[in-house]
Amino acid sequence: MTTVLIVDDQQLQRYAFHLLLDSVPETEVVGEAAHGTEAVRMAAELRPDVVLMDVRMPGMDGIEATRRITAAGDRSRVLVLTTFDLDEYVHAALRAGASGFLLKDARPDELLAGIRAVAVGDAVIAPALTRRLLHEFSQAVPPAAGDPGADPRLGSLTEREREILVAIGKGWNNSEIAARFVVSESTVKTHVGRVLAKIGARDRVQAVIFAYDHGLARPHPD
Repeated sequence: MTTVLIVDDQQLQRYAFHLLLDSVPETEVVGEAAHGTEAVRMAAELRPDVVLMDVRMPGMDGIEATRRITAAGDRSRVLVLTTFDLDEYVHAALRAGASGFLLKDARPDELLAGIRAVAVGDAVIAPALTRRLLHEFSQAVPPAAGDPGADPRLGSLTEREREILVAIGKGWNNSEIAARFVVSESTVKTHVGRVLAKIGARDRVQAVIFAYDHGLARPHPD
């Protein structure tokens, strides 16, 4: 059972999400919050598996709420919902520790799959916004060579783990990485876990950010 806290300043939107999540047996809505301050308080009290977070809300917005929830170190993971014109907010939310983002017009099955994925530690990035997100990173990060000496976390990686990190930065999933390196998916999963632990990343989204910050990944040209 995946427990979910819904955060949105629109009551009708919260109601719609609640109905959807109540329609499947594997999710349970444990609370609703109308703004960031309430979300932070309820997340600390209820410790939900996933916080479904709106970005723009009165008072404390979703970005600051995400930062405070993830900084608390609890198990709760944040899945941000956004619209096409909020790329800069999504970028900031991911920096704040969100485990992914989806568009508010995502299909019900996409939202449910996203919640399940985030709950088990995977990353969720809306395909329609992925390229624009990577463009944001490419503009913000200098084209560094990723010198291991520049960051002790990079230096702690083995050669294979470094290759895995580069693959994560490219957006490859476990099956794609397994095919590329001719290993089993379970082996890839083990490598990914070690990479995340060594660089201090909560999930694959944070690993992508790390790869871009250290010049290990760049967006591919069209």
